[in-house]
Amino acid sequence: MEKLQEKSLLLKAKKGNNKAFVELLQNEKLKLYKMAYIYMKNENDALDVVQETIARAYSNIHTVKEERYFATWLMRILINTAIEMLRKNQKIVPILEQQSEQIQVSSYDERLDLLQAIEQLEEKYKTVILLKYYRDLSTKDIADLLDCPEGTVKTNVHRGIQQLKKYFNKEGEHYGEQY
Repeated sequence: MEKLQEKSLLLKAKKGNNKAFVELLQNEKLKLYKMAYIYMKNENDALDVVQETIARAYSNIHTVKEERYFATWLMRILINTAIEMLRKNQKIVPILEQQSEQIQVSSYDERLDLLQAIEQLEEKYKTVILLKYYRDLSTKDIADLLDCPEGTVKTNVHRGIQQLKKYFNKEGEHYGEQY
């Protein structure tokens, strides 16, 4: 989408134009769903997160200052919504933990192992790793999105990677245990 068109759509959406809001979301919907799925680990919960994100975005569209920050603003809402829903459902055992021993050997083993390892990271490390490597965001963009210094993002990425390395180095002996 051209920047001029995106700016025009944002201005219309801020004034209450529903069609403009929907058009803005079209470019982001797949990214939103993928990120929600990574957090929630099942389709229904991911869709709930996306739906709640869109509702919150619609209610607060007037707070977006510049069109170039729309995608970042939307992703921030999604991450906060996903984390909030995970905290509410903390008492429920995640599906991945229930099925961890039932996972069949497949061509996706490495990806499943990596996602399982990422899932065990502390929230601050998991978030920056997902944003950096699954969303391809720069350190500056992540810092803006999370409203923290770039140095903090770099530190959290580094520590997250160190924990992932530690996880995979011990995988043979302690597969699936927390570090």
